[in-house]
Amino acid sequence: MITDQDVARYEREGYIVVPDVLSGQDIADLQRVTDEFVERSRSTLQHTDVFDLEPGHNAEQPRLRRIKTPHQHHPVYARMVRHPGIVAVLNKLWGPNVRFDLSKLNLKAAGFGSPIEWHQDWAFYPHTNDDLAAVGIMIDDFTTDNGSMLVIPGSHKDKIYDHNANGHFVGGVDPVTSGIDFSRAVMCTGRAGSITVHHVRLLHGSSANTSGKPRRFLLHQYRAADAWPLVHPPTDWNAWGDLLVSGAETLEPRMTAVPVRLPYPAAPKQGSIYENQRDLGTRFFKDAGEIATEAS
Repeated sequence: MITDQDVARYEREGYIVVPDVLSGQDIADLQRVTDEFVERSRSTLQHTDVFDLEPGHNAEQPRLRRIKTPHQHHPVYARMVRHPGIVAVLNKLWGPNVRFDLSKLNLKAAGFGSPIEWHQDWAFYPHTNDDLAAVGIMIDDFTTDNGSMLVIPGSHKDKIYDHNANGHFVGGVDPVTSGIDFSRAVMCTGRAGSITVHHVRLLHGSSANTSGKPRRFLLHQYRAADAWPLVHPPTDWNAWGDLLVSGAETLEPRMTAVPVRLPYPAAPKQGSIYENQRDLGTRFFKDAGEIATEAS
């Protein structure tokens, strides 16, 4: 599925985009089911265990920004967790023993879609080693104007940035005080059915969707089976074992010298990264309304 050159690029730059991993039928199924969830979201005006809603969401104009743990709510999403093409890519990067963590589906409605500020996933869930990655499934074509993910190549080899503000963990990096050179950012675009794989320590974010089409991104978090969480360790051993998507269990965590910052004190607004980042004092990305105002 990927070459040795792809592996070298992942190790060097911290991300890869792999085209055409999912079939046309896979994408058709994901689009259909996701449309069904958007329709269901019309019936609620509050965040739920399934729906994370955009500001301004209503029954006439549903603006769903996240489906939480979608693999638990529909078999089409669950099937993607163990998709053989995705597992093959991870085996090439890490070897045979791979464990799934969790999923989320981030949606950006046409002409809207909340941005996500710059952050490193590692800040949320450090482990004993950093063979962890997020796999993003492009349910739609990802273009330069629909809020495709931006990454800073090579930043996975840098420090772990401060994701706190006002004395609490907010899951975002201050774009002014961090000193990050955002001019190095690269956008991950591709056809529906492509996937991204980005290292757990890679800096990434995304802007609002200013296009006339939706942008839907199904994200799976995976880890090498010998990566042990430093925050929220497993409490159900059988359930922990069921998360293996390939290979064998181990009782010997692999310890490596990786920088760690713990995500404490906990964010005052819990529920999703969108809520956490509301307390980030300085923002990098403008929302769709601000962009429209500037253009008028």
